Formats: sequence, structure tokens, C-alpha cells
Amino acid sequence: MTKITVKDTEINVLKVNGEDYICLTDMLKAKDGDFFITDWLRNRNTLEFIGIWEKVYNRDFNYGEFAIIKNQSGLNSFKISVKEFVARTNAISLQAKAGRYGGTYAHKDIAFEFAMWISPEFKIYIVKEFQRLKEEEQHLIGWSAKRELSKINYRIHTDAIKHNLIPAEITKAQASVIYANEADVLNMAMFGMTAKQWREANPALKGNIRDYASINELICLSNMENLNAVFIEQGLPQSERLIKLNRIAIHQMGILESGDIDRRLLKKKIF
Repeated sequence: MTKITVKDTEINVLKVNGEDYICLTDMLKAKDGDFFITDWLRNRNTLEFIGIWEKVYNRDFNYGEFAIIKNQSGLNSFKISVKEFVARTNAISLQAKAGRYGGTYAHKDIAFEFAMWISPEFKIYIVKEFQRLKEEEQHLIGWSAKRELSKINYRIHTDAIKHNLIPAEITKAQASVIYANEADVLNMAMFGMTAKQWREANPALKGNIRDYASINELICLSNMENLNAVFIEQGLPQSERLIKLNRIAIHQMGILESGDIDRRLLKKKIF
């Protein structure tokens, strides 16, 4: 469940089978006067639009029942609720939900037409705000993907340490020291400081040094974790790997930043 705000009106948006549904009940608050969603649904133009949408996207739509409903739409006495409409036609464009976030929801295609019924201005603003929400979601997906890539490569990295650096019968305490040292090899190569040094330098910040890395730095770290695993397999000593990794970090960040290697956390180079 997410929310968008349009013309000072807070509107819920939820996912249904991977599709975005917008709360018509919330949207209706922006319309002046006493109106109900049934006032919009009884309109013949509304029903024709919904019928075409269902024909395109819903193979289980009951066209027989829909035809009966549409023929009645010209009568002054005609009135139908969303719940009844869905039950009779098996429509998927509209949903009536109960509970905390209850109300009438419509697929975004239908919701945008409902917004036009409220006012042309409202439709423009809700489309604009919805597009902003989608752009924000895509940005977060991209960031999350980079973090997940870093986590996967970290598991490859730690597995290489387990099989190549940790002697048999080693204690858990000894193993944790080895893992920590190897993590700091990457931190030193990338940021010029260990995790402890970063925490001491940034006591007010929560999380760890990698939580504040840029997307380019995370990409570079992912590459370095794979390379370090290979170097470990080859039996290279830690000091030699550190120098190699630092040179790789400087080279790759130079490419990723298009020649601008002004990184906040890389304070010194290691030779």
C-alpha cells in the first residue's frame, strides 16, 4: 500500500496481481458537492469505457450480464453498486474492499477516467503524481538491485575465505577476525579506511560505511568482491591483494564517474 497526494487529497494505491489500483473513495473527496461512486457508474459513457477495457484485459468478463446492465443505464431509476457490478459481470477493473484500507478501488486506467469525471484539472494532477510515484519506485528498485548484487557477491567472497584462508578446526572467534579483516581489505581499497575507522569518524550516522556508498561505489565493490575471491583462490597474500584491489577501484571509479574520481570517503591512496 502506498499513498499519493493530489490537490491536498491523500489517495491510497495498492497492488492487485501486480497491477496498480487507485482508491476512488479517496479521490471522490476532491469533488465538490454530494456525489457517490454509483453516480459515476450509472453513466452510460462510463459503462461503455469499462466494457471495452474488460474486453481487452478480461477473458472471463460476463458480456451477457454487462449488456443487460448497459441497456438499463438510460433509465432514471437505474442504479448499481460496484460490488453488484463486479458480482454480475466478473469484472476485474473495479474492486470493493473492506477493512482498514477499505473502499472502492479501480485499475489505474479506469481511475484516470474517474478523475476526469471529478474535473479535468484533477485528472492532470493525479496522472502527474502517479508518474512521479512510478519514477520513484523505479529508482528504489535500481538501488535495491545494486544492494542485492553486492550481497550475493559478498556470499561468494566469504565462501572463498572459508575454503582457502580458514584452517581446519578454527574457532568461531578466529573465523570472525579473518572475515572482518577481509571485509576491511575491500573497505581500505575502496574507501581508504576500515569499518571501525569510519564509525569513529562518523559517530552520528547509523548503519555502516557501505550504506552511504553511491551506486557507482556499490557496483565497484561488487566487482572487487568477485576479484578478491579469485585472488584468494590463487593464494595471493592479503597485502598484495589490497594493492591490486585499490588500483582496480581507482581505475573502475574513474570510468564510472566519467573521469571525476572525487569520492567523499576515499581519503588516501594505498601503494
